Amino acid sequence: MQDRKRRTGLVIGGLVTALVVLAVGLYWFQPWKLWQDATVNDALPTAAAPGSTSSPTAAATASPSAPAGPRTLAQGSLISHEHATTGTVKLVRLPDGSRTLRLENLDTSNGPDLRVWLTDAPVKEGKEGWEVFDDGKYVSLGKLKGNKGDQNYEIPADVDLADYTSVTIWCDRFNVSFGAAALQAA
Repeated sequence: MQDRKRRTGLVIGGLVTALVVLAVGLYWFQPWKLWQDATVNDALPTAAAPGSTSSPTAAATASPSAPAGPRTLAQGSLISHEHATTGTVKLVRLPDGSRTLRLENLDTSNGPDLRVWLTDAPVKEGKEGWEVFDDGKYVSLGKLKGNKGDQNYEIPADVDLADYTSVTIWCDRFNVSFGAAALQAA
C-alpha cells in the first residue's frame, strides 16, 4: 500500500514538474508568434516626432539651404539570418534635421523580444552572421513594431551615424539576428 502511495506521489510530482516546464517553455519561446503576423504601415514622417526638441521653423531659418523634403543618407537590403528576412533599410534625414531609420517592405518571422539595432558589426551571410551584432558598438532604436510592412524608428540626436555600418532585427531573448543589412551611403 505504501509503495502504491509512493508511486502515485511520484507520478503526480512528475506531472506537476512537466506542466511547470511546459509553461516556462511556452512563455520563453512563444511559439504561437510563428503563426501571428503584425503588419505596420507607417508613412514616412515629414517632420520631427512629437516631443522632439528641434522645431521645423527653427531648422528652416537656421539652415536656408536645407532640402525641402526627406533625404536618404544611407540604405541597404536585409539578408536572412536565423529567420527568412527581406526588405530595405533607409537612414533618412527629415527637413527639420531629425533622423529616422525606415524599414520598407519588411517581411520576417515574428518572435519574442525583437529589437531594431544600429550596429558597427559587419553583415555576414549564413550562420556566421547570426550572433555578431552584440559584440561591438550598437544602439537599440526600440522594439520591432511588426514583422511586416513599413515602419519608422527615431534616431536619437546624439547618435553619430558615422559609427554605425549596419542594421539588424535582433532577438534580445535569444541573442540572435533574424536578419541584417549593411548600410551604403546614398
